[in-house]
Amino acid sequence: MDTTLINWPSPAKLNLFLHINERMANGYHHLQSVFQLLDYGDTLRFDTNDSGKLHLANPIEGVANADNLVLKAAVLLQQHCQCTQGATIYLHKKMPMGGGLGGGSSNAATVLLALNYLWKCNLPLTELAALGLSLGADVPIFIQGKSAFSEGVGELIQPMELPEQTYLVINPDCHISTADIFNHPQLPRATPRINKQQYSFQTTVNDCQNLVFSLQPKVAKALQWLIEYAPSRMTGTGACVFAVFDDENTALACLEQLPTEFSGFVARGVNTSGVHELLATLQHHE
Repeated sequence: MDTTLINWPSPAKLNLFLHINERMANGYHHLQSVFQLLDYGDTLRFDTNDSGKLHLANPIEGVANADNLVLKAAVLLQQHCQCTQGATIYLHKKMPMGGGLGGGSSNAATVLLALNYLWKCNLPLTELAALGLSLGADVPIFIQGKSAFSEGVGELIQPMELPEQTYLVINPDCHISTADIFNHPQLPRATPRINKQQYSFQTTVNDCQNLVFSLQPKVAKALQWLIEYAPSRMTGTGACVFAVFDDENTALACLEQLPTEFSGFVARGVNTSGVHELLATLQHHE
């Protein structure tokens, strides 16, 4: 098989809730969340070579290569494994930047998973996840590839079987800085901890939501529109908001009514990442 033709999925995620339990002495926060993977996201292709050089064929406008998580992940794996191979990487973006869908973290995870396979590094998932954590708190979730209950700074992960519901995700088209939200003095930081068995959508919240609404009224406006149709919430630190539907047709009908100032998409929640399904298929055909 010509591996340069393979489209490697880089799935979006939703935080079905986000509780901030405390701010720790090191400045990080102890969080709890449920990560719902979606059958929607970016895709990457890899043209590996023996030059040892890494090249992103289509850089993201406004993001320096030194800050790009796609290249940072490739460099990290290359150095960790002392790999002499290189790659040209092609990234097709569908997820908005700063939308709370995990785009950069998911991209980094797909790079680690794909190049671990293509370069024959053969690192186990636990080692890849530990590498990924140095790139961002959400990267290990995408490397493990399962919808999950997450704690700590994101490193304590319990896979979780969730009902495969349909989600309408709305992008209010504004950028939210995660760092700004977590450093904000008005952020709630004392929500009591729950365990995985206690989770329900109805009894949880997103502790960042009201703060983001006050800073970005467009996000509040998007949710006010959406919540008329179905149970709705902001994901992560925003800016995207989502509604939970039992069937795709109802979600698509709602999307058709979406005000033109917003964009959106309908996706299905999945319990296993598309990139893991691809890896299983490739390994089966070896």
